[in-house]
Amino acid sequence: MDVWGSRRFRVRGALALTAAAAVVITLGSCGIQAEPNEAESVVERFTELMDEQDYTEAAELTSYPNGAQATLKQMFEGLHPGTVDYNKTQFIGLDAEQGIFSMDVAWNFGENRNWAYSIQGTVRKLAIGWRISWEPGLVMPQLSNQRTVKLVHTLPAPAPRVVDITGAPLMHEQVINVISLDPTKITDPVASTDALAKAIEPVAPLITGDSLRQQLASSQGKPVVAVNLREGDFEILQPAMAAVPGVVMEKQPRLISSDRRVWSPQLDALRKVWQNSQEEHSGWGVQIFEPDGRLVTQVAGYQGPPGPDIAAAMDQRLQRAAEDAVVSVGTPASIVAIQPSSGAVVAVAQNSQASEHGSVAFTGLYPVGRNIELLRNIAAIQESKAPQDVSVQQAAEAASKLGIGIDFQVKGLDEVTGRLAIAGRSAEQVRQGGGSDAVLASPFGMAIAAASIARGAVPAPMIALGQPGNTDAQLQPLPGEVTDRLRTMLRDGAAAPEFAPLRAYRDVTGFAATAGSDGWLIATMGDLAFAIHINDIDSDNATTRMAARMLQSLASPEP
Repeated sequence: MDVWGSRRFRVRGALALTAAAAVVITLGSCGIQAEPNEAESVVERFTELMDEQDYTEAAELTSYPNGAQATLKQMFEGLHPGTVDYNKTQFIGLDAEQGIFSMDVAWNFGENRNWAYSIQGTVRKLAIGWRISWEPGLVMPQLSNQRTVKLVHTLPAPAPRVVDITGAPLMHEQVINVISLDPTKITDPVASTDALAKAIEPVAPLITGDSLRQQLASSQGKPVVAVNLREGDFEILQPAMAAVPGVVMEKQPRLISSDRRVWSPQLDALRKVWQNSQEEHSGWGVQIFEPDGRLVTQVAGYQGPPGPDIAAAMDQRLQRAAEDAVVSVGTPASIVAIQPSSGAVVAVAQNSQASEHGSVAFTGLYPVGRNIELLRNIAAIQESKAPQDVSVQQAAEAASKLGIGIDFQVKGLDEVTGRLAIAGRSAEQVRQGGGSDAVLASPFGMAIAAASIARGAVPAPMIALGQPGNTDAQLQPLPGEVTDRLRTMLRDGAAAPEFAPLRAYRDVTGFAATAGSDGWLIATMGDLAFAIHINDIDSDNATTRMAARMLQSLASPEP
């Protein structure tokens, strides 16, 4: 966009200067002579200082140094890191007291980000010498009346949609009300936290006065976010919240789930995928603002079209079923489900107790417990020995055959599959263990292991379709004998007593294990593999009960 560098503007400027030249000729016939050399040198020096962005010295060459310095300082700071070239294109001395000039200006803000325009000015002889008559429009069009200019980062609109694996809407951008507590505005922390917790209880019953006080205690005097509210909820709760001292309410655009029943750490990862798409298709603009911050116009810039819609791997129906299952227990629990044929992560759920420790479904690491028997059998076949003769070290090394300990780079996702106590390998080390604690795995890593058994090879996981994770590891298909042995172990596991809650569901195979007081389950059902982890289980069949709850919810009609 080069409105001010248009041919029409330049022609008008040329006509103006031509007319001025005619005046000079007429005046010259009357014996009046301008002093073009000194006046023109001031203009030349001004362009040099502007190119150097030396606003202090450049302002001294104007008729109003203080005002010029303030404007020039803001312009250069607002357009940082741009570079500029001011070039005098014409100078005409009108008489002994004044002259006029024109300049071409070229800004560069990086590759293919250029802006050019032409401007005119006047130079007059004052008591202190020749000075350029100051007005903000001298250096940039429309920069007047204390307006400001800024180089902005623009994002495409409308933003791409985020849909699920079936093509149904999954996430969309919406204004969210961020409700915070500012400790500097609170006189009675107990009263404010209790009052806010009570006000938001209808939509956030798990947020208590105690939990808010804990946030404030660890915030080092900075505001803390209590809750994010959609517009409908905010309108209802706003009066009660506004009356609480220390509450700050701010509206922010946010990518949120289209169905409020869907909540998952996978949504956070998809937000990063969406944001990366927006950044990849971002543009730029030079915008002028009124003193009160209102946008006047954009005088330069380019914004291309948005990126394509993002097809997420999530299956919302299965996701809601997994959510229903994890909230059925009162200790930290998580579920990760993967489609073996594609590596699509179709569901990730964790309850509030687990979420207190972060995104544990993707990053929590736990001893694999009796699952190490699966790894012993892999090593036994590789080493041609009986499983009981396989060392812990050899079993740990076999974990990578199922994807545990492999570092995948999945777009948008912070994850870890596991950590292995194997010297010399790239996987992060843990202490050498005499048993199952030699291998730690995340629920995500164990879901990949289950999918690898079903597929016969480690799938490249992905949370967005068409964007599989990369790894530096050399992944090879599992030998047929290994695949057969592991699938047999899962079929035999389905006959164990603790598997009884799942026997009502056809074609489900799995392996339930404990690690101290924690429970694990990996299972397959057709083109679905999933892993469950529960802290502090109440019985040996806790994980299979949770799996049955998920499958029952999946099979039940939804309202």
